[in-house]
Amino acid sequence: MKFFKSINNAAAVATVITAAPPKELNINQPSSIQSVTKTIAAGAMSYYPGTTKSFADLPKPYYWWECGALMGAMLDYSHYTGDKSYDETIATALLAQVGPEFNYMLPAHFGDEGNDDLGFWGFAVMSAAERNFPQPDPSIPPWLDLGANIWNSLASRWNTTACSGGLLWQIFASNPNGLDYKNTVSNGGFFQLSARLARATGNDTYLEWANKVWDWTQGVGMIDDSYHVFDGASSSDNCTKINPISFSYSASIYMYGAAVLANYTNDTKWVDRTTGLLEGSKWFFSPFENATNIMFEHACEQVDKCNTDMRSFKGYFSRFVYASTLYVPSILPTVNELLHTSAAAAAQSCTGGANGTTCGHKWYVGGFDGSVGLGEEMCALETIQGLLVAESTPPLKGDEIKVVRAFSGAASSSAPTSSSAPTSTSSTTSAAAAPAAPSATQSSSAVKRSRRRSR
Repeated sequence: MKFFKSINNAAAVATVITAAPPKELNINQPSSIQSVTKTIAAGAMSYYPGTTKSFADLPKPYYWWECGALMGAMLDYSHYTGDKSYDETIATALLAQVGPEFNYMLPAHFGDEGNDDLGFWGFAVMSAAERNFPQPDPSIPPWLDLGANIWNSLASRWNTTACSGGLLWQIFASNPNGLDYKNTVSNGGFFQLSARLARATGNDTYLEWANKVWDWTQGVGMIDDSYHVFDGASSSDNCTKINPISFSYSASIYMYGAAVLANYTNDTKWVDRTTGLLEGSKWFFSPFENATNIMFEHACEQVDKCNTDMRSFKGYFSRFVYASTLYVPSILPTVNELLHTSAAAAAQSCTGGANGTTCGHKWYVGGFDGSVGLGEEMCALETIQGLLVAESTPPLKGDEIKVVRAFSGAASSSAPTSSSAPTSTSSTTSAAAAPAAPSATQSSSAVKRSRRRSR
């Protein structure tokens, strides 16, 4: 199942793009898609107060995890459009959050950092590794090793005290909201990172864990026979009562991991699972008869109950579903049918505000619905820029992954990234080396900060 075009490792040349109002989007014209996404990307980044030289947390009400999600969206923007305007800002943000052990366990955010949050920073770090995105600081491990460090942090918290395994939503005892809840986003993030690291490194220990996480998720019923992905279950009753709420991003996180494994293993079971998850995700589309194939967050959108987090979920769905088509091209007709319509509707929602380009939330209303925020911008951005995925360079792997230090595009050397990790510190790990053996212990911290979001 090697579906990729030939890979050119030459440094990409920055593309000059003229911004255009989203309402002018032509989904069949790449230059139009680029111009519209440039406008929406600027809208999304207007929420980020950091610069090319310094990191800053997103303002309230946005949590730390959503900054990692934003950087992931902007990595896609840079890769799909060729516009490198934000690259230094992205790198600065990602490197500023590595933490003292280079695993994104950041003491300043122990009060609101959960396993699912760590997954979103991991997604961004892996995208940087798979694209040879510049990592200009030699005192910090390369992207691929940072991804392995995140993976090891997650693996160390695999919890068998209840439900026969699984990751809990939360990490620290100082933040008890979710400490007994095993959710699909945390476990799906671990699954996807396992799949991506297996493909990137060729280390089948990651593959073994990907299989283990999938089997556990399906075994407890969080993925049902129709490939619907539910939110989670409480360990207090041994995960016997599944929370039936379903969010779009949960399904897509597992879908992309399955698609990666379809490519890496050549095993048709992963093609079947990718296809099944896409079919199961159709309940996130067509809220009304006159809104066929338009995406909506069915757990909350029609009843006006989407919180700040939930208003960004459709963007991650689009990100991972589009990316899945690179590995399992047989799903492309269905993805195009769903997301082309949704992209056009999303563009028409981006007609609000004084500038006439602010994006809304409910795409099925035929225009701007008055709801504004970072989530709204990211959802439109990822659903529209994903139209360019077919012409992008696929994720790199193995010796194709290099350390790039300069934003001019010059590679530091021809050595693989995993051999470039500093050897003077025990807090880094070589991604190609055998992952650390997990333990079932639960980390705790005395750091007292505000409680994390609740659903």
